Amino acid sequence: MKRVLLLLPLVILPACRTNESPEGQLSDLKIATEVKSKLVSDVGLSSVTNISIDSTNRVVTLSGQVETPEIQSKAEAAAKSVPDVARVVDTLQVIPKR
Repeated sequence: MKRVLLLLPLVILPACRTNESPEGQLSDLKIATEVKSKLVSDVGLSSVTNISIDSTNRVVTLSGQVETPEIQSKAEAAAKSVPDVARVVDTLQVIPKR
């Protein structure tokens, strides 16, 4: 039981962003939602299922796997086209389907 209580803060604390105001967190949530919608419309739903989107302080990070460099480029361009996005960090990996 003591171990669970000691580990609980390690699980809860990463979810709390002390470096960002509540308004900023809502803005980032809105940006991430808009990026997801834009990716679905520009890249396609089947490709988006393997892409994770994180937005912090208006910086969007794309991670995951895509099948072609073209999809990677489209995803980055779609994220950059969303209003209020300050910067896009593209860590997508291109892994062709076998």
